[in-house]
Amino acid sequence: MLERPISKAGWTRVRFDQIATQINDRVDNPAEAGVERYVGLEHLDPDSLRIPRWGEPTDVESTKLRFQPGDIIFGKRRVYQRKVAVADFEGICSAHAMVLRAKSGTVLPEFLPFFMQSDLFMERALSISVGSLSPTINWKALAAEEFLLPPIQEQARLVDLLMGTEATAEALRHLVDVARVLRQSTIDHFARISDRPSVPLSEICEMQNGRPFPGDEYQRQGPRLLRPGNLGMNGYFKWDDGATVCLPARFEAEAAAFVVDSGDVVINLTAQSLEEGFMGRVCLARAGDRSFLNQRIGRFQGFSADFQPEFVFRVLQSSRFQNHAVRMCEGSKIKHLFWQHLAPFRVPRLDLVEQEAVISTARAIDAQLEGAQARLASAMLDRARLFDLTQDEAVNA
Repeated sequence: MLERPISKAGWTRVRFDQIATQINDRVDNPAEAGVERYVGLEHLDPDSLRIPRWGEPTDVESTKLRFQPGDIIFGKRRVYQRKVAVADFEGICSAHAMVLRAKSGTVLPEFLPFFMQSDLFMERALSISVGSLSPTINWKALAAEEFLLPPIQEQARLVDLLMGTEATAEALRHLVDVARVLRQSTIDHFARISDRPSVPLSEICEMQNGRPFPGDEYQRQGPRLLRPGNLGMNGYFKWDDGATVCLPARFEAEAAAFVVDSGDVVINLTAQSLEEGFMGRVCLARAGDRSFLNQRIGRFQGFSADFQPEFVFRVLQSSRFQNHAVRMCEGSKIKHLFWQHLAPFRVPRLDLVEQEAVISTARAIDAQLEGAQARLASAMLDRARLFDLTQDEAVNA
């Protein structure tokens, strides 16, 4: 990938607040912000510098942050989601993000967002995040962190290389987006009830609530604990290092009733914000997902013989169910879902052969989506290797 070795001359150690400043232009009434676009964390894709979608200021309430073209929007909550994007328009964004602007002299504005996407930066940011439910980084802590940066001329060369990888990644992201749209439209079609018989969820299954596990016993090895951060937007578990904790082996006996295994359908029941897309997120456990059901997550169980759990899982991924979950949740600062909110939701009554056809079609689309995501991950790994090389060279200088 590199035409010549990375030059180690002139690398300098800088505090983050020497290369970036936090823009704290607060907007208390989003509807009167005088802009047309609102960007929440749910509008940002991991490892993409582009803002692919947005909402309207009238969609949201409470204080937001104003940003200008060229500003960096950095998701400070759940840093392991790796959400960093560069704005090419004026708007307002979630207060769960930081708005950052490059400082001239030490860093190129084009280089800073690429640097913030690197494993080096993300791992450091995660290490100084605080909180268990939604780990969050604050500006004061981030500002004091020190990093090695190449001189401006070397940054410019790296930007040229990184822009090439970005073009490839952008094409693959488009392919992923198309697969996601196909997946959602297909699920929404299967989940419709306007022209077919339906039954409430309470006639199909019941729900088990997870139990609390002591935070002071979290560890890096052992049986895994399923937490909201492990529920992926594609409907399957994800075990990223930053989002995953483990428990002592004794819980295998003490909490046997809360073991989640392949085929189980689970739902996130708590969210601090409805703007992040976590409320009511439903996932299916697959082989290798064995874990413990933590509090704030529910498991559907006791399915009637007339319904396959995976079919119900597909229906609960529909836009109709997601809208139902958001509409029914309650709470002021922290939103909650309970079984009484979910039980009335109606599921189309299909015979088992029709359900199997739905499952087969959805699995085929999932395979296409995961294939596109794997190719995108490979492209992003190429970029990560470039940053690994530059940092290794600098460390050895």
